[in-house]
Formats: sequence, C-alpha cells, structure tokens
Amino acid sequence: MQKARILQQGSIHCFPVGLRDEQGKLANAEVSAVMYDGERLLLASDKPIPGEHRSAVFALPMTDDGPDDSQLEYFTTPLIKRAVKYEDFALTADGKHVLATTGFDRIDDVTHDLNAYNHLLIWPLGEPDKVQAVDPDPRDGVEGSLELRNKLNHAIGLPYYKIEGLAAVPGELGDGLLLFGIREQGQRHDDFSYVSRVIGAHYVVNASGNLEFIDELRELYAFEPTDHEGVAIECGLSSLEYDPYHHRLYLMTSFETEVDNVERIGGYLWLMELDNLTTGEPPALIRGMDGTPFEFEHKAEGLAVLDHERVFVVYDNDREMSVGSIDERDERHASEALYTLLHME
Repeated sequence: MQKARILQQGSIHCFPVGLRDEQGKLANAEVSAVMYDGERLLLASDKPIPGEHRSAVFALPMTDDGPDDSQLEYFTTPLIKRAVKYEDFALTADGKHVLATTGFDRIDDVTHDLNAYNHLLIWPLGEPDKVQAVDPDPRDGVEGSLELRNKLNHAIGLPYYKIEGLAAVPGELGDGLLLFGIREQGQRHDDFSYVSRVIGAHYVVNASGNLEFIDELRELYAFEPTDHEGVAIECGLSSLEYDPYHHRLYLMTSFETEVDNVERIGGYLWLMELDNLTTGEPPALIRGMDGTPFEFEHKAEGLAVLDHERVFVVYDNDREMSVGSIDERDERHASEALYTLLHME
C-alpha cells in the first residue's frame, strides 16, 4: 500500500499582486501544469498572464526550503506566449526535451481564431528559445498543432474533449510512448462527461529536434475512479506523470461539484505500473498515513516527481480563493498558486 505524507504546503507568487489585464480585469493564477528539471520547477497557467515581459509559462528554483518565487523567470519566446490554456508538461523519456500541451478543447475551423488552444510544444531542456510546434497544419499561415488535433479526433471519437494529462514513458518502438490524458469528452463543451482515459502513440525526436509519431494514436488505458470504494465523487483525470526512479506512472484526478448545495473541490492521487497499460488493471489509490484515501482539499491539477520519494502538487482552484489548511490566512491573493510537497512512504 503506497502512502503519502505532507512535508510542506504554501503558495507561489506567480506575478505582482493586483496585476490587471488590458480590460482592467484582475489576473488570476490558475496553475495547471508543473514539471521539475532537476533544479527548477517549470509551471504554467491555463489563463494568460498579462504583460509583454510575462507569459503563462515560467520557472523558479526548487530549494531545500521550497519553491523560490523571488527568482521567477517567464518564458517569452513568441510561440510559447501565443499558446493558450496550458494543461500539462512532460519530459521526453530520455529526459532531454520538454513537452507542453494545451487543452485542445475548442477550435474554429473557419476563422482559426482558436488555434492557440491547440498546441503541443517541444523544446530542448533548458533552451525554450528553440521551441517548435508538434504536428503543425501544413497550410501556410495557420498556427497550432492542427494535424495532431485531427489525430486526437480520430482516437477519441467524440467532437468535444479536453486534454489535461501528458507523459512520455519508455516504449517498444522509437524513443518512447507519448500519453495524453483526457479529462472531459462528449458532444459539446456543455454536454460532456468526466473521464479518466489515456490515449497514446510511439514517437521519435527527429534530427531537427521535433517530435514525430511513428504509429497511430489509440486508446491505451481507462479507469473509473468511483469504482474504488474510497472515492464517492465523480472525478476526471487532471495530470499524468512518469516516475523514472521507479518506472511507474502517477495519475491525478480532481473534482469540482456540489454536495448538499455546497461547492466542493478536491482530488486524488493514483499509481500504476507501466504493465497496466497492457493488462488494463486499475491503478492503486494513494492513501494517507492513517490508511484512508488521501484526498486533496484543493483542485489538484499539476504533478511533478522531484526524486525517489518526493512529489510536488500544484492546484488550479479557478476563482476559489480560500486557502484551507495551507496557510493561516483566509484567502490567497489572485496572483498566488497553492502547492503541496508530498513524501511517498
């Protein structure tokens, strides 16, 4: 039985307090993605962060005392700034390239006004200025990973979906197997079901540093969180993370719902061996030190493996401002993202 113990909790200042966009609306930190490169945390918000010298993607050192937001650096390469609604990061299976995906949850085939929501990006670790879009549309002047969107359409089989997980794991072919986690699927953005579904395909990183799929995207795995007796609330997949130290996969699910007319957010952490992708065996639910299911009190959306024992979780609470047990304050600033550092026992 895998258990988790909280080592540290706190908040990260993602931009100046009181920052507003061009319309005068208060900017809100909605951090939905995180990864660790061995020294720094790379984070992304699923909402734009205003300012020419800022972007929704930024990095900061991870120290013995926790994340150091006094040394925060925004990634402002035009392609990184242009993409909207980041949902997850991953390292390639060899650890040499960073991958970042947006949600792919909206498109306008006529005007292309929503292409920014359809990006899978790749860049060499530590060199974001060399970023490229994976599977761009071959037509001139059309930006985004629109060829990839066509492949996602075919593999998922429904007109609406939202990608919220991304992980690259060792595979039988090429350089590895790239996994996409689906959180929502249905007919429309207002007619969908929450799911925990994984699709994927083998890939190579070519000589120009871009990613190419070498077989078809297909469903690889799916499970229903509420089939576990410890989970009573409908969840959707919110993050995937490969653990290279133990050759296994973390899955995170989160919920946002009403219980007895009271809004509730939260989430759960799951663990599975890579062989489960073949056998279909359900993942194991992570438990607290008392043996009961470990339930996050905030909407867990980003997960990074730091080392053999520690994982870092970041929350996207949308417009929910309460901090709960993370801080003595009643509310966070809109510019802050909450986090939890866990020790896996």
